[in-house]
Amino acid sequence: MGTITKREHRLADGRELIYFDDADTSLPPDRAPDLRTLGPRPTTARMRQDPLTGEWISIASARQNRVVLPPAELDPLAPQSPGNPSEIPSDYDVAVFENRSPSFGPALVDPDAPRGLADLAEIGIGRVRTAVGRCEVVCFSPQHSGAFGSISRSRARTVIEAWADRTAALSAMAGVQQVFPFENRGEAIGVTLGHPHGQIYAYPYITPRTQRLLASVEAYGPRLFDDVLDFERAGGRMLLSGAHWSAYVPFAARWPLEVHLVPHRHVSDFAGTTGAERDELATLYLRLLRGVDALYDTPTPYIAAWHQAPVHVHRDDVRLHLQLTSPRRGADRLKYQAGSEAAMGAWIGDVPPETQADALRTAIARADREDPV
Repeated sequence: MGTITKREHRLADGRELIYFDDADTSLPPDRAPDLRTLGPRPTTARMRQDPLTGEWISIASARQNRVVLPPAELDPLAPQSPGNPSEIPSDYDVAVFENRSPSFGPALVDPDAPRGLADLAEIGIGRVRTAVGRCEVVCFSPQHSGAFGSISRSRARTVIEAWADRTAALSAMAGVQQVFPFENRGEAIGVTLGHPHGQIYAYPYITPRTQRLLASVEAYGPRLFDDVLDFERAGGRMLLSGAHWSAYVPFAARWPLEVHLVPHRHVSDFAGTTGAERDELATLYLRLLRGVDALYDTPTPYIAAWHQAPVHVHRDDVRLHLQLTSPRRGADRLKYQAGSEAAMGAWIGDVPPETQADALRTAIARADREDPV
């Protein structure tokens, strides 16, 4: 077994493309150049402040031009071929590249960019800032279909290494306040490409979800994450636990299927994890996702959201953790955000967390037997 190798390249329009080769890769080190002729990149989006909430909304009209559910022979995330001028010139294990139609960026510096967190916190009417930052696509496999749960353990470890590498790199970029790796899976979630992939957003602000979390830490105290983990590990909603990570259905789950996966020690983001933590995560995370898919006869749609601490502040307050959610409340039923949830943010749970934890434990055990990691 070798080591995971990082290989940096550029696409035809100057965007970064990075290959991460598995420790046990069979690929040669050389990669083909991108010989496409591409038009100019879209201008960086603008974001507007909602004065009623203080939140910032990026207006990224270039996203309207995204490819939606193309046939396999025109997969933009597969390796390029004579009939498929995709985004990635060569075969690969894991590939990361700048999104061609980003919600944030490509500019990192702009005269009208946010002037720090204090500037963003001010409330005014008609406030506008440039949506600086970076959006990247993380391709988990060259295969046309699948998800994180369908890749090998070696490949999962490579993706985790890519998350750690990109978290460190994006955190060092000008104007970036928070880095968010995530995977959207399934058409019910709004996925437009079936290729196994995720994304990483580097925001120019601290997200509303994290601001709510910081308010809870301030109200409770610095042991919030430790005490929540102790509470869950002593309860009946635990799903998986190793030397470094634990997965559980949270006490106050909003969604009919919701799981949190948390490191046992405080670590702010993927860049701060150790090799042993990344190794164990590759196994536990695959077991969790395969268990989620074993709940029903068809794959389960989900959002896998990796919450990380802000880049410059509150590093000791926010712990890296996964929040995996799915609207699936039955084999053929979905939960939709209607009036109370969508308009008021007042959630009503459809499935008791303890009931879902029982079902998930059974499904994980079945997946372990049928498809061991």
